[in-house]
Amino acid sequence: MKDYKYIINGKEYKVAIGDIENDIANITVNGEDYKVEMEKEPEPEKKKVVVRPVTVAPTSASVSSPSATNNVNTNNAIKAPLPGLLVKVCVAVGQAVKKGETVVVLEAMKMANNLTAEKDGTVSAILVKEGDSVMEGTVLVAFE
Repeated sequence: MKDYKYIINGKEYKVAIGDIENDIANITVNGEDYKVEMEKEPEPEKKKVVVRPVTVAPTSASVSSPSATNNVNTNNAIKAPLPGLLVKVCVAVGQAVKKGETVVVLEAMKMANNLTAEKDGTVSAILVKEGDSVMEGTVLVAFE
């Protein structure tokens, strides 16, 4: 049993907290017994992770839907090295890029990762847009 002394608005209260069973506490205040139902702690709300499907910005030169990636040569493409959020697309369809030039910026584990072109080429399709969540291995940009 734990004993406490409180002074509230100049009045003294002697409080003794006894046994607690099934969320009911036996409490004595100034010699008078009470049974107090304790409020249960709310369970922390579990946040749901939402991964949006890969979508394509509508342009005449890009792929029109995610399922159309079969028509794109993904052998010469930049793929997401790990899951993350696409922060910035630095190129446009038809743009010539040089080896080492930043193509997209992917945020993963709270770090911005510049994904660069592995060799010179021309962008043939952009398969994602800024703000997309992507999984590891997702094709981001294809080259000719």
